[in-house]
Amino acid sequence: MLDVLGQVEAGQPIGEVARTADVVVTTIHRWKAHYGEMTKDETKRFRLLEEENRRLERLVADLSLDNLVLKEVVAKKW
Repeated sequence: MLDVLGQVEAGQPIGEVARTADVVVTTIHRWKAHYGEMTKDETKRFRLLEEENRRLERLVADLSLDNLVLKEVVAKKW
């Protein structure tokens, strides 16, 4: 999201950025209104939170897969 806003701020046409990011133009305008006034510290914190969120989502996916495999193994033993 911050990358998309950065592209718009750099002067790329918003329609082109929207197509590339696979979002609608209205979403970009909403992001800009909500996140456009972030300070550098807030932006850095937001990026760290996004990275942590991605890491946790991968962890949940891995654990869910492990859980599914274990359930299948247990089901075959009975």
